[in-house]
Amino acid sequence: MQNPGSDPNVSTSGRSSRASRRTLLSAALGAGAAVAATPILGTPAVAAKAPARSPALTPEDYEAHGYGLTSATSGMVPVTFTRRPLRDDDVFLDILYCGVCHSDIHMARGDWGPPVYPCVPGHEMVGRVRAVGRAVTKFKPGDLGGVGTYIDSCRTCANCKRHQEQYCLNNGLVMTYGGYGDTILYGGFSDRIVVRDRFVMKVPAWADLAATAPLLCAGVSTYSPMQHWKLTRGQRVGVIGIGGLGHVAVKLAAARGAEVYAFTTTPGKVADARKLGARQGILWTDEAALQELTGSLDLIISTVPKAYPMQQFVNLLHVDGTMINLGAMDELQGISGMVLAMGRRSIVGSMAGGTREMQQVVDSCVRHNCYPKVEIISVQDLDQAFDRVISKEVRYRFVVDLSTMSR
Repeated sequence: MQNPGSDPNVSTSGRSSRASRRTLLSAALGAGAAVAATPILGTPAVAAKAPARSPALTPEDYEAHGYGLTSATSGMVPVTFTRRPLRDDDVFLDILYCGVCHSDIHMARGDWGPPVYPCVPGHEMVGRVRAVGRAVTKFKPGDLGGVGTYIDSCRTCANCKRHQEQYCLNNGLVMTYGGYGDTILYGGFSDRIVVRDRFVMKVPAWADLAATAPLLCAGVSTYSPMQHWKLTRGQRVGVIGIGGLGHVAVKLAAARGAEVYAFTTTPGKVADARKLGARQGILWTDEAALQELTGSLDLIISTVPKAYPMQQFVNLLHVDGTMINLGAMDELQGISGMVLAMGRRSIVGSMAGGTREMQQVVDSCVRHNCYPKVEIISVQDLDQAFDRVISKEVRYRFVVDLSTMSR
């Protein structure tokens, strides 16, 4: 495996923020009115009549190499395929790093219905721009860009116009992989990708590239509900599950000045929760600790990837409190309608985030050195990584170094 540390822009440590807690709290990562007033880096340029020069591409340039599954049980194998030709509003990225999300496992193994095989997963990409279409002014060759969970939408409905493309009203949302676009769609466990410029985020040159990749899904998926439900300093928030999404949620909520309580089934993660910024790490089986928090939390973010009995956590909500389900896509379990009604409590869902929020979380986290904790692996280690994600061994997000791709 090539050592990513040889690139001055890349860190293999995935370390937590070196900034002081005071700095992180003052940054607030978009809390309250301060966020609304913060200019968003990476907003498309307004004028620029002369597009950046871009190298001419040959058919060989579109031949991509990746790792994917040929069936739900095949395991990861080398896959060669062709990316679509560059259009006027496209960006061609050479992928450098791609995070491993639990949803990649669900998708590739058919847990959410059969994908199109071969399935090349991966939707947390950071890469370097090789070429751009004639109409692109946001990027030029040599820039860094990031791609998340989806790569297109109708771009014309009310939600898309306000940069909430993940809720496209015209069924125009195109996920990064596992289905069809102009061709079969393949994800980020590959060496290159072509994406419409609107759906590529700007990544600063000084970013920790490996640790930035998970921000394109885990980061924005936890940041978006904090924005929508206006999590602010001094509020009490619970995070259920301290995994790939959960550990990012703890860090982001703590940086906003919230009082964070992290709930886990893994004893070894209790101490980790405090290191990530939580006031307290609590085991699900700690009935005394749960009882003490009854009726006290303003917001709960659930990141557990499968359904589980939720009532013990619903009980922790204050009047008008909200529980946000990010992880479980199956039927929710064990919820008392009476408890919801008596406290005017809510259970809601949320998915990913819009392109504006995606750019915000990248800008904020890079600016304040508030990154996910990552472990860098080679593409040849993906099967083992999938197993370790399922068994909760990863601390806390695997990121694939695509320079390890063998031809």
